[in-house]
Amino acid sequence: MHRTPRPRLRGPAAALAAVALLGGVLTTGATAQAAPRTDGRLTDLVNPFIGTQNEGNTYPGASVPFGMVQLSPDTGHNTGYDYGENHIRGFSSVHLSGVGCGLGGDLPTLPTTGDVTETDYAKYAAEFSHDDEKASPGYYKVGLRTGIEAELTATQRTGVQRYTFPATEKANVLLNAGQSLHRTLSSKVEILDDHTVRTAITGSGFCQDTKPYTVYTVTHFDRPFTTSGTWNGDTVTEGSKRSSATDARNGAWLRFDTTKDRTVEATTSLSYVDAKGAALNLRAEGGRSFDRVERAAQRSWEDRLEGVKAQGGSDELRRTFYSSLYRSFLAPNVGSDVDGRYTGWDQKKHRAKNFTYYQNWSLWDTYRTQAQLLSLLAPRESRDMAISVLRIDAESGWLPKWGYGTVETNIMTGDPVTPFLTNAYQQGLLKGYEEEAFRALKKNADGVPATDSAPVGREANVEYLKDGYAPYIKDRPHAKPGDSDYDHGASATLEYALSDGMLAEMARDLGHDADAARYDARAQNYRKIFDPSTGFFRARDASGAFTGPVDPAQSEGFHEGTSWQYQWMVPQDIPGMVGLIGGKDAANQRLDSFFAYDKLLADPAKTAREVWVNGPYAYYNADKYNPQNEPDLIAPYTYLSTGQPWKTTDVVHAALTLFTNGPTGMTGNDDLGTMSAWMVLSSIGVFPVQPGTDTWGLSTPAFERVDIELDRRYYPHGSLTVSAPGASDTDRYIQSARLDGAQQSRTYLTTDDIRSGRSLSFTVGSEPSAWGTSPEDAPPALG
Repeated sequence: MHRTPRPRLRGPAAALAAVALLGGVLTTGATAQAAPRTDGRLTDLVNPFIGTQNEGNTYPGASVPFGMVQLSPDTGHNTGYDYGENHIRGFSSVHLSGVGCGLGGDLPTLPTTGDVTETDYAKYAAEFSHDDEKASPGYYKVGLRTGIEAELTATQRTGVQRYTFPATEKANVLLNAGQSLHRTLSSKVEILDDHTVRTAITGSGFCQDTKPYTVYTVTHFDRPFTTSGTWNGDTVTEGSKRSSATDARNGAWLRFDTTKDRTVEATTSLSYVDAKGAALNLRAEGGRSFDRVERAAQRSWEDRLEGVKAQGGSDELRRTFYSSLYRSFLAPNVGSDVDGRYTGWDQKKHRAKNFTYYQNWSLWDTYRTQAQLLSLLAPRESRDMAISVLRIDAESGWLPKWGYGTVETNIMTGDPVTPFLTNAYQQGLLKGYEEEAFRALKKNADGVPATDSAPVGREANVEYLKDGYAPYIKDRPHAKPGDSDYDHGASATLEYALSDGMLAEMARDLGHDADAARYDARAQNYRKIFDPSTGFFRARDASGAFTGPVDPAQSEGFHEGTSWQYQWMVPQDIPGMVGLIGGKDAANQRLDSFFAYDKLLADPAKTAREVWVNGPYAYYNADKYNPQNEPDLIAPYTYLSTGQPWKTTDVVHAALTLFTNGPTGMTGNDDLGTMSAWMVLSSIGVFPVQPGTDTWGLSTPAFERVDIELDRRYYPHGSLTVSAPGASDTDRYIQSARLDGAQQSRTYLTTDDIRSGRSLSFTVGSEPSAWGTSPEDAPPALG
């Protein structure tokens, strides 16, 4: 129900001035749809419910681009929201889009009525129906079966809630500090006055226990509560102002009289630094009505989406495209407060000067797609993200692998930070930081973190540098929490070699010729795990013997994949890999088998859904393409290097059918925008085929025209138009291509081409052509 906006905070300046003084640190069913709009905005096309079922692990709640706060409902799923559930435990402030393990969910807040008797959010959870649920970028609304309507919106560092209660003298808001999506080690709550509650929450965990981190919050209500209290364990105490707990339930409840005024608004600010930071964030970003905040959030999303204007394509394609573009801007997340302070990985307070500090680094995923998309569409933020990663090295002594908040989790394997940073360098985002970045990357590539430090880095680097491969050592004890490269020696070898190839390019550009030659040689280490007897990559043990199953469809030694799937992950030297297989003819036969190409031509969507896809976590024991996980994301573009580029378009367009406008419309975990960015880039027809370099492979766009707005500080022309007039399901084959009117026979562009160009145009037809089939048209090997 729409309301006429009206002032909510009584005397906001005075109230928030008081909050600013809080500098003292605490002592330690139906288908839900996007909210309907009528003015033709691009945000109208976004469906935040895509990926909320079948382990896409997205969230439908409110945030702004790259915001610190993601205010969203939690229904009991380990990552937050599952569309198949019908009870909401609370609206919590921290979520990451598409993670595979429980993470975040701090401070779940729920409106209730009546006496407060339960303290476990699994017991006091409120039932709801998807019929009463709507969402759009920056906004979420749900009607609870208790008769309460809840609405959510956000600023960069605050979440704003509006509750409409029935007429009652016992309208409550529960702030649960002791339960979250991961393990809550300790929590403290303080009711400061009749408007304000402060908390400190220390948590740990992401797939495994990690070093703890603390998030501080201040929640300010727009009206005084009539009474309040806390709970600790099972005990509810009215009138209590403080409560602390260790590994136990803990929270505060606030009561309002809604017999006359039925609405209550609350603004919660976050800080990863201290209580003062949360208060400063509230003073800077709070004090506005819910409606004003919601309009500002919507404008911020509209501005982002307007950077890419697509024409043509079906309604379904446009909705999935803009929903994917939306999810691509959800992370990484601002980590610094409004005063620039942030908590570094050394757990000390620092201040960001001339940049915004970001956190949350799912690098094993994002280095393949999302980092490149952001370098095009958000280069200023991408620059700050890269600088933030360098600050992690400077302050903690090592570059990250999978970072959450202020800590390293060591989840996933290989060396993903190298292509992430070399991509930033190649896209021109590290001006003034080139040598600092190279020194950090060189240290990372040539060493191993100390045993008393949290990161594992290139854990198997001693053996890799000595023998040229990371050994697979089954059941080796883990020295540190997280994943171990020794458990996945074959794929770790491929990841190390990929990173070495990308680092060699950077070293060569910077004039470090000896390092470049050394890394070039190491980029060929993928050959060390090629078993000529099987014709596939295979794990080797510490003695050098090939080990594990002979069948390349088995997974032993490979992380979330098989040798069939990892064989194409040699972007630094596709010609060399093709040579190992037996040449282009043999490679194309193997690719055709891998993609079930004959079946794909007969029925692309059915092949994608029934042959390729076997379940969201079916990573193992398969000889077919898995579009739901990262090791295969680059595989469709291998045809660009084997003289059959039209097959790349066939495979990519079939995979695009897996993105649909519904809760199950995500291919696997979104992994902080990785899958979404794959969809966006592949739909545009420009894809990073050598992640960590400046090479972009080409395929037929899914739209007839896409106008991309580019930042003139990095791209002087300020725009690029990609067009394919008449492109359709039948007319999808490139007959010719032109870059600013000049013939473009190559199947790739460089970043310099994008900087200097204004238009990339394709002529398409119903049959494959000779375009891009000459050996010199293929993306070159590095080195």
